[in-house]
Amino acid sequence: MRRLRIFIAGVAVGGLVVGLWAASGPWGTVSAQAGRRAVNLPGRSVDAPFSDAILAGDTLYLSGRLGLENGQVPDDPQQEARNILDQIQGVLAEAGMTMDDLVTVQVFCSDVGFFGDFNAVYTSYFTADPPARAFVGSGTLLRGARFEVLGIAVRR
Repeated sequence: MRRLRIFIAGVAVGGLVVGLWAASGPWGTVSAQAGRRAVNLPGRSVDAPFSDAILAGDTLYLSGRLGLENGQVPDDPQQEARNILDQIQGVLAEAGMTMDDLVTVQVFCSDVGFFGDFNAVYTSYFTADPPARAFVGSGTLLRGARFEVLGIAVRR
């Protein structure tokens, strides 16, 4: 018998990413449930109603990441992209995965003119075939960020 995996992706609405995610318990903590557990970076200080990622079986669903430094957008768009990808790499490591386990990535960008800046950094994070990807011009992002990136990884 074949197993069917269903994923409901977020939708960009007026620059805000809206998605359907279920969680139980108080915000900030999500307990492991039947093959599902929260994966958060050590020392996480974000008090928000989401986890850095949810590991369900061998599939890791990564929340959207911003590349802020001390709550501010860096002046250099390539540094902002690097910050995001370093965070994603950190969350993957917490789950025992690498960037090469990513199968799909969605990049939301406030101005598609930054496409080249993002790609200049992005390509250096993969040793094998890069994941499938969407690069979406989204308009304004939270905190004035240029990029927000989310993805799905499957353990090899």
